[in-house]
Amino acid sequence: MTRLSPPRSYLPAMSSLSSRTRSAPAGFIEPCLPTVRSKPPSGPEWIHEVKADGYRLMVRREGKRVRLFTRRAHDWTHRFGQLAEAISSIPRIGSLTIDGEACVCGSDGVPVFALLHSGSYDSAVVLYAFDLLELNGTDLRTEPLERRKAKLAKLIHSADQSRIGYTDHTDEDGSEIFRHACKLGYEGIVSKRRDFGYRSSRCKSWVKVKNPNSPAMIRVEDGTF
Repeated sequence: MTRLSPPRSYLPAMSSLSSRTRSAPAGFIEPCLPTVRSKPPSGPEWIHEVKADGYRLMVRREGKRVRLFTRRAHDWTHRFGQLAEAISSIPRIGSLTIDGEACVCGSDGVPVFALLHSGSYDSAVVLYAFDLLELNGTDLRTEPLERRKAKLAKLIHSADQSRIGYTDHTDEDGSEIFRHACKLGYEGIVSKRRDFGYRSSRCKSWVKVKNPNSPAMIRVEDGTF
């Protein structure tokens, strides 16, 4: 299983680690939620990522202890134990917080939500990491996205890449990237301001454009998920 990215020809001090929600577990950060639009933004300040169809995970490691939280702060560490072990084994890490997507891929390397949702392939789950919020006690949320992603790419390089992949990005034309993501069967793309920090809850600096023919959209239309 390789890292999730568009085709090569289209690529170019912490005060708190808690959610705003008081009932959320310690160490949980409320995820940034993109605003849905009908077309991707344009301009040099935007970068674009392919959107994988999976479960959003907020990954928290302290020492060797790893917890895997859903976007609503449910602890799913027990479900994805092998993924937790892979994160725990990353060397020279005191603590980290990663934002990413848990996926199960088909034979073509494209994430298949039905396999993930069935619960029968939990041992095959891969985390596609796309943001790094904290590392070794340093809060990175105020740093620009490009800087956070550079640190994340370096971190993933030392991880078990059969379990943890890096979600690459491009600054090429978002509409073109979206067309090819749809052609390959992905859920769509997420466009992000390269110069902005990380903000929990819904924000306009992340924009999601959905593939109308993706399984995710069919689930919404059918009301099946």
